[in-house]
Amino acid sequence: MSGVEEPIILLGRNDIEKLLSRHLCAGLIGFRRFRDCGVVEGQEHIVAERRTIVIDPVTRIEGHSKITLHLNEEGQVYDAQFHVTQFRGFEKFCEGRPFSEMPALMARICGICPVSHLIASAKACDALLAVRIPPTADKLRRIFGLAQVVQSHALSLFHLSSPDILLGMDADPAKSNIFGVLEKNPQLAKDGIALRKFGQQIIERLGGKRIHPAWVVPGGVSDPLTADDRDAILKTIPDALAIAERSIVWLKGTIEGFRQEIASFGNFPTLFMGIVKPDGGLTFYDGKIRFVDASGTLVAKDLDPADYQEFLGEKVEPWSYLKSTYYKPKGYSEGVYRVGPLARLNVADRCGTPRADQELAEFQELQRTAVLSSFHYHHARLIEILYCIERMESLLNDPEILDKHVRAIAKANALEGVGAAEAPRGTLFHHYKIDEQGLIRWANLVIATGQNNLAMNKSVLQVAKHYVKGEKITHGMLNRVEAVIRAYDPCLSCSTHAAGQMALQIQLLSPDGAVLDEVVRN
Repeated sequence: MSGVEEPIILLGRNDIEKLLSRHLCAGLIGFRRFRDCGVVEGQEHIVAERRTIVIDPVTRIEGHSKITLHLNEEGQVYDAQFHVTQFRGFEKFCEGRPFSEMPALMARICGICPVSHLIASAKACDALLAVRIPPTADKLRRIFGLAQVVQSHALSLFHLSSPDILLGMDADPAKSNIFGVLEKNPQLAKDGIALRKFGQQIIERLGGKRIHPAWVVPGGVSDPLTADDRDAILKTIPDALAIAERSIVWLKGTIEGFRQEIASFGNFPTLFMGIVKPDGGLTFYDGKIRFVDASGTLVAKDLDPADYQEFLGEKVEPWSYLKSTYYKPKGYSEGVYRVGPLARLNVADRCGTPRADQELAEFQELQRTAVLSSFHYHHARLIEILYCIERMESLLNDPEILDKHVRAIAKANALEGVGAAEAPRGTLFHHYKIDEQGLIRWANLVIATGQNNLAMNKSVLQVAKHYVKGEKITHGMLNRVEAVIRAYDPCLSCSTHAAGQMALQIQLLSPDGAVLDEVVRN
């Protein structure tokens, strides 16, 4: 991101057409949308810059980011960047803390997927303890993680992306939200809310609270499951299954209307990575790493997550606080891979539950090779929701699930530990090094969104080249550029740990939009 070289022109939304007609021929094309700019809440502004379109902020995602599209003299997109503009830095400020605090601390990374960080962190601490956790604790952690996947996927699909699918990519932005969905399809909106509530209530029953629970601890979990809580959860399973199946029918019925988007939404060859069971089945808690290529051919299998540094590299770009991860054997430029729901269904041989396996078989018929279009992340999420509900029901009916022995107690027996699990958005790694006193001396977090970063940038460029034309800029064009990012469901609060100094521009605006003061760092 470079500093602003031209004076900024702030215009009201009604001036868009005047701006375009007046300045297109002069090469002044840029858009920048501000949400928090000291004016009436929700009002959008336009910023004109030379031959760029800046979408700021990207809406309906978790975290803060913007997209810059670069246009040539003919108004055609030739380059694009997805900038993550916030910085969290959890890797640094946890240094010096006792390792036993790490799971509860890491759960604070994100309010949407705290359980995923809790589990991956606890697994890294298990490795530091060098213990095998009790079998019942293993099962309870799995249920906890599955509930997390259900509520997070429901948020992504129903609240953030369903407006694009139900109302259309060209819909009025004022209507493109859960309230617009509620108005057009009340059942769909209510189903999305109910499904998220279902997952959150399970998290609350197990962990004591819905947000930032600390129930998963080094060596297991802090408290066993009660019979009352088990029975209460099981009573909610049938309704949740019905919602998941109904939602899959709805989504499959809409696919035909999005053929152009499917063809251009991140529809290109990459590798896919995920954790699978020893038999190749879908899993979210434990297993080995597998890579397949765009043809569906196995590239690598049975990789130990603890050895991730042997096959994954991380690179920091100057225009984002989001690290870019790549497959080392192919190098930075060629080692693009995807993680998350689409990747998991591409690398797994089966789900392992009846309803989900039936849907997976149909999903795999979408393409003879691996399913490539990132638009299908939405479909994959619903199949995973179905699997998670079925799998939770099976685990809750396990005779050992109420066993009271749920934690192994030990001191640190190793100075380094890695924990890995499948978070809603993809494979998650927590890697810690401690000293003899058990204090964290170094930490590395490899987040799913960072692993998708290279693919997201390629996807933005592909969509922009297909839809954004300099002769006439419309909301629908730019919304499609945002929508491809929403397909990946990035969690930017989780993933922003790259150190460095980015360009920065801060403006202080009066209520009428006048610039009162400005600081620019190039």
